[in-house]
Amino acid sequence: MPAPTQSTQPAPVLAAPGAGLPPVELAIARVLFAWKRRSATPASIAALIADERRRIEAAVAACPTSRRADRVLIPRPRGLEDSSRFWSVLMTVDHLRIVNGTVVKAVAELLAGRVPSRTASTANVKPSAGVGEEAIAEFRASCDQLLAVGNAAPTLRTAVRYAHPWFGRLDAFGWKFLGAYHLGLHRRQIETIMAHLK
Repeated sequence: MPAPTQSTQPAPVLAAPGAGLPPVELAIARVLFAWKRRSATPASIAALIADERRRIEAAVAACPTSRRADRVLIPRPRGLEDSSRFWSVLMTVDHLRIVNGTVVKAVAELLAGRVPSRTASTANVKPSAGVGEEAIAEFRASCDQLLAVGNAAPTLRTAVRYAHPWFGRLDAFGWKFLGAYHLGLHRRQIETIMAHLK
């Protein structure tokens, strides 16, 4: 039986973008996120971003170019919305690029003492099904920006906070940690997509 591809696998019926996680799973995710954030430091966040970036780039490089745009339905990993489990490798990379950019803007705004005007929403950061290889270079650039944002600030522990739809009101430190944490979630998604391509 051939591996499923964008052209041969029918589109599944999934939950709407932004539907979130099951309540019990969300409660556990909040506890884990808060616990890991408490033990994080600027240095450990930078190291995590760099490590996850390296692992993502290696995974994408190992995926044949001809298969990177193939959408594959995978079992829903913990922490992933149902609407996000029929993506390609390139769609996942594009999503990471979008979220990295959102995190960078949030951190910069909070450091300037402002709350971003747009409400954060998981539905607003979904990728395009037609994204191409350009997403890879854009992802790399977004990782550079994520690593750099806030590095010149004396602290990321801002008084002003901006609400994440799952994790509540976060300061600039919390948002930068979220960027690192998020890379790991979708690195595992890319690995799962590739396993289902074989």
